[in-house]
Amino acid sequence: MLAAMFFTMCAQENKKVTTIKQQTGMIYNVLTPEEERIIIHKGTERPFTGEYLNNKEAGTYLCKRCNAPLYRSEDKFESHCGWPSFDDEIEGAVKRVRDADGRRTEIICNNCGAHLGHVFTGEGFTSKQTRHCVNSISMKFVPAKEETLRTAYFASGCFWGTEYFFMKAPGVKQTTVGFMGGHVNNPTYEQVCQKNTGHLETTEVVFNLAATSYEEMVKLFFETHDFTQTNGQGPDIGPQYLSCIFYSDETEKAIAEKYISLLIEKGYKVATMLKPSSAFWKAENYHQQYYEHKGTKPYCHNYTKIF
Repeated sequence: MLAAMFFTMCAQENKKVTTIKQQTGMIYNVLTPEEERIIIHKGTERPFTGEYLNNKEAGTYLCKRCNAPLYRSEDKFESHCGWPSFDDEIEGAVKRVRDADGRRTEIICNNCGAHLGHVFTGEGFTSKQTRHCVNSISMKFVPAKEETLRTAYFASGCFWGTEYFFMKAPGVKQTTVGFMGGHVNNPTYEQVCQKNTGHLETTEVVFNLAATSYEEMVKLFFETHDFTQTNGQGPDIGPQYLSCIFYSDETEKAIAEKYISLLIEKGYKVATMLKPSSAFWKAENYHQQYYEHKGTKPYCHNYTKIF
């Protein structure tokens, strides 16, 4: 009876899907018919049958459709409801949408809109008073021991806008804005604005190779700013706003050169510089995740699909 009750609370509601779907520049993973039924058509897997219901291994749960990180294992708890339960999500990863009948709140991947399940509050399971009731089939699990983190550095004008897109990208674990390429140690924002320290406004991107790749980072870099502008980015004019990829090794340099060549073949006059990475100096705290905290969008960065 308990299982039936929770099934009523959490539930909504076989050919092989072989095409990779694209929308707003995002390449989605191939889904099986059962995955499509739940992830696209908002169905529900049967209670107590999900792959991750009893998983207690440390790691990260990703969106099955787009690989965006959704939940951390430390936020998973046992609710005995029949589906994996979490009392928190990775910041900005999950969107809440009220059901049409107003009775429940659906949770979807904030990156691709994939159906995850429903969220409930005030039940008393944990101190956070929140239960994300998630279909196992909507997720895939990456054990902590398999996570390989890499760090990349990109400059594409005002770092507020650069970070805005990278922090939302699937597989990205952390972003930090700061300065690179100059000759002054630990510069302030005001010093860099004087245009004589040699620094570029730069975003440090930490990403998980189990969920994305350096090539995906480079493509996003080019698709979110005007890499043909030679004197800055949009209305922001000055040497600190120039377009640049700071590579950490010859492999990263080769990948960047590959995409620059592809852009040239497409007829673009690429102004992006390639420089070896150097000391990265973190900017003041009020610059970090600027648009996320302000609740607005970039004024000189936008997404344009190219590749």
